[in-house]
Amino acid sequence: MRYVLASYVYTKEFNQPQVWLKRINMYTGILDALAKSNEVISIEQINYEGELTQNRVNYHFRRYPKAALKYFPWALHLYIKSLKPDVVIVHGLHFPLQVIQLRLVLGRKVKIIVQNHAEKPFTGLKKLLQRAADRLVDANLFASHDMGLEWIAGGNLKSPGKIHEVMEVSSIFYPISRLKANSQTGAQGNPVFLWVGRLNENKDPLNVVRAFLKFAESSPGAKLFMIYHTEELLPKVNELLNSSPNIEAIKLIGEVPHADLLYWYNGADFILSGSHYEGSGTAICEAMSCGCVPLVTDILSFRMITNNGECGVLYEPGNEAALLDALLQTTQMNVAEKRRLCIEYYKQNLSFEAIAERVESIVQSL
Repeated sequence: MRYVLASYVYTKEFNQPQVWLKRINMYTGILDALAKSNEVISIEQINYEGELTQNRVNYHFRRYPKAALKYFPWALHLYIKSLKPDVVIVHGLHFPLQVIQLRLVLGRKVKIIVQNHAEKPFTGLKKLLQRAADRLVDANLFASHDMGLEWIAGGNLKSPGKIHEVMEVSSIFYPISRLKANSQTGAQGNPVFLWVGRLNENKDPLNVVRAFLKFAESSPGAKLFMIYHTEELLPKVNELLNSSPNIEAIKLIGEVPHADLLYWYNGADFILSGSHYEGSGTAICEAMSCGCVPLVTDILSFRMITNNGECGVLYEPGNEAALLDALLQTTQMNVAEKRRLCIEYYKQNLSFEAIAERVESIVQSL
């Protein structure tokens, strides 16, 4: 089976293939696994042209300027057709006009699958275009099946039978010894909690900080380490910390190299999230691959990623009391068993190999 993967996004900031592939390595592992039993061609649009083969995956680097992709990307479509694909996977549900044209170019025999990447449904005329495009595609992939059903309920997609649950990315990380991890991070606590994400309204760090400061009153050994690469709400976070007698319970780490997260995930007992919306939940997936137990909001993507809370604890978004209760549950939790469940569920459902097997199964069913 020949798979061709493509998008309608041109990233001009990158001009070195290997640097780009490292940047998207939480995704390329899926292609590596898929390529073990299929021919896989991924069209990457950066400021470079050429071809590169890595782990049996053929990467075709093309330069199609943004203007050429926006409305009538004929050059890209003709190039895809020239590759003679059996299956084309398109990244993103926000390109219905382009997908309609892709079907016209490819004909009916080629399977077209569209992968959701956290984008939300369109309204107005674009919503009608999404409905029209949906009639021409064979499957729509969402990190959570229920997320796809929301698009059905909103009228953007028509057929529930085309909705399939497939995680969009996975983790390059793996379990290592706690001793080795802590030698790199220096993180100490009993237990250790971790936050990885932007300090913005959607991630809701303020609710997390408020709840954890209260939790620290009864669990003085507990420590929360916060890693973040944007600082929108940092002044308000500092305001909460500076007004609390438990300020030492939370350590603001800031930005760290992505590769160093291997040590942070393996050195922590729990990972916290306050997100009100996530398309999938990359950081939580990465943490679980190392056995870090999630305490996360009860949203659709996190229900899927935690097996409806079996691998951790779910709580109502924005609810300080609910998060405090979740934190208190950890004091009575069999953490070793939860860690085992996290790693097992990750391997069976969230790993690169599991995602590739799921994609192959969907294609075979079309």
